[in-house]
Amino acid sequence: MEQEGVERTRFWQSQGLGGVELLHAHFIEQRFSPHVHEGFVLAVIEQGSHRFQHRGSDHVASTGSMILINPDEVHSCSKSHEQGWRYRAFYPEMTQISGVLDELQLGQGGMPSFADSVLHDPTVGQVFSDLHRLMESPASALQQQTAWREAILLLFRRHARIPAVGIPGREPQAVARAKELLNAHLADPPSLEALAAAVGLSPFHFARVFRRATGLPPHSWLMQRRVEQARALLKVGCTPLTVAMQLGFADQSHLTRQFKQTYGIGPGAYRKACHTSSKKMSPAAESEPIS
Repeated sequence: MEQEGVERTRFWQSQGLGGVELLHAHFIEQRFSPHVHEGFVLAVIEQGSHRFQHRGSDHVASTGSMILINPDEVHSCSKSHEQGWRYRAFYPEMTQISGVLDELQLGQGGMPSFADSVLHDPTVGQVFSDLHRLMESPASALQQQTAWREAILLLFRRHARIPAVGIPGREPQAVARAKELLNAHLADPPSLEALAAAVGLSPFHFARVFRRATGLPPHSWLMQRRVEQARALLKVGCTPLTVAMQLGFADQSHLTRQFKQTYGIGPGAYRKACHTSSKKMSPAAESEPIS
């Protein structure tokens, strides 16, 4: 838990997203002099409020809002609240944005930009807040890369006026091959980019084709297969811990959450119930005389 009155920062590069820079910080007295970034700044204010100068005007971003700064735009900032501000920021390079848009053939008109400095869109803000937390978790590259692309498309569609994306076509052979690959690597799945390359499609196009065909993004479909396999292993007596380790769950509690969301019962209780039922149905029990 964060201490009051203490500034904290965590900066890292996401390997799953090709080195996109990420920052989670709580600033109180920190002041940033006028500066620019070569890429975009996409930041969600988690707590407090943040004052900044951008395009010749003063702006205040409060809890739940997003700060949007285009490449090479001068800005400076400081607190506008006594307790400062806590935020989660993405610093993608232009190529890391254009690469996503190019996968859906949306980059032909040049690099899009944002007209607003402060964005009040609760849906988009929550998506980017959840995405940032996902980057801190042990989630697979398959899940991170899919979530990143979906968040970028949502933001740029709503607030940078890129063209609408058409309904994805049907690629039954690509989807079938992807299912085979995911089934073969339940514990250690390929990344979205590797999976798409294996079936001959661009990553984002593949993700949308797969969702249309199955109703789920690739990482969610994979999780369903893991849970199904977990059920089979528990039924024959494997312990929840062994199952979690064998199938690539982050830990036993991760297995428990996912299993209960699907079957309404925890894996330990399911295993126990199956064991009890099998004892009642044993040959010895069946051979008892009927009076």
